[in-house]
Amino acid sequence: MLHADAWLVAIDKPSGLLSVPGRGPDKAHCAAAWVQARYPDALVVHRLDMGTSGVLVFGRGAAVQRALSVAFASRQVHKLYLARVAGHPAAASGRITLPLSCDWPNRPRQQVDTLHGKPSVTGWRRLQALPGPVPTARLALRPLTGRSHQLRVHLQEIGHPILGDELYAPPDVQALAPRLLLHAHRLRLRHPADGRWLTLQAPCPSSF
Repeated sequence: MLHADAWLVAIDKPSGLLSVPGRGPDKAHCAAAWVQARYPDALVVHRLDMGTSGVLVFGRGAAVQRALSVAFASRQVHKLYLARVAGHPAAASGRITLPLSCDWPNRPRQQVDTLHGKPSVTGWRRLQALPGPVPTARLALRPLTGRSHQLRVHLQEIGHPILGDELYAPPDVQALAPRLLLHAHRLRLRHPADGRWLTLQAPCPSSF
């Protein structure tokens, strides 16, 4: 548990755990069920992919859930992710602006779609370039939009897929890590009670 008060709850979701229940009784175990067993009025505000770890926020009660959902949708929540990717980006930082849409025949995969895709923007900064038989790099990522799989698709499209990504990385890059090396490190948002800035941070796993 990262934070809990009368208005919201935040946890550090582990990789491999669903944010919300999936289809079928075998996928009922999820972050939402774990939180609601402790705070029955906690409602889902946003989601993380099953493979992604890090900060996940729930609103307590319908009114708070709506307020937080509006904040996420209107980009009033500042997000910072950490990732380890294949290769060394040539620049120290950059911005990816590639529209995305669902690849319907291959769901849940998403795709770059310049005709019908929704605008999607990711800022990135290189934190460390790591040498080795397969060069890798640690990146800080700031998604300015919140599309499904946005960070994963954007990084794959610029030639730096995330290690351990079973959907978008080629097999040799997927095999470099036992999990998706993507972590929701920090969220900064206005507290729904009084509007003060609240920073929620989950330590980066040592595997990164």
